[in-house]
Amino acid sequence: MGGAERSARKRRQQAAGARAVAQARGTGPNKRVIAAVVAVVLLAGVVIGGVLWTNASKNSTAGQTITPQTAGASLDAPGERQGATVVSGKPDAKVKLDIYADFLCPYCGQLQQSYGDQIEQQIQAGKLQVTYHMIPLLASRSDPPGYSLDSANASLCAADEGKFTAYHDSLFKNQPKEGARGYDKAQLTKLGQDLGITSPQFASCVNSGTYDQQLNAALQQISQNPNFQGTPGVFHNGAPVDWTRPDWLNTLVNQA
Repeated sequence: MGGAERSARKRRQQAAGARAVAQARGTGPNKRVIAAVVAVVLLAGVVIGGVLWTNASKNSTAGQTITPQTAGASLDAPGERQGATVVSGKPDAKVKLDIYADFLCPYCGQLQQSYGDQIEQQIQAGKLQVTYHMIPLLASRSDPPGYSLDSANASLCAADEGKFTAYHDSLFKNQPKEGARGYDKAQLTKLGQDLGITSPQFASCVNSGTYDQQLNAALQQISQNPNFQGTPGVFHNGAPVDWTRPDWLNTLVNQA
């Protein structure tokens, strides 16, 4: 056997040995292909799982019942709606506030969570009167758009039935996330019914958007006020109040 032939045979043997070692170690071409396929499948699973979780979170209000809150129901009375606002409290209260809020606004939810009970207690005590302006500032920030307007209108419809405070508190207690699905008109109607509203006019008011035009006009008007910096906006005698101060409400009441 010639030297050239022996060298070629040796190279073939070395190549075969290398392939055998690679296969034994799991690093051969087939193993690499399988590993790549597995990685792609795992990545796809993560992406699909993330999409499903995001959609579930975004649509978490679908089919849900809004839990009624009745703690402040004793404050409600028919006739408290005045145009696109709702006035709660005695006319001779020493402190009068205007509160601008949106049922989708997370900071409005924080205001309600932190001070809602105190505000209602001061109203009950006759020391405070609040004019609520529920404005649809974030109407485009729900999916689908429009929850801010629908909920604001529904709260005015509830005010016509003497149920504003309970309705207001219920929507904030069950507040949907900004950018996600709000509650539809059927759910908003059901909340009113769960709070004891039996009048068929209420459902008609919610479904037809009776106060939509007035609410949009109110939003346009307050947006032109240089002191209005967004929701929530708390005003006392026309001046903005820093509601992030822990003692802001007691200070106003005690100084009156």
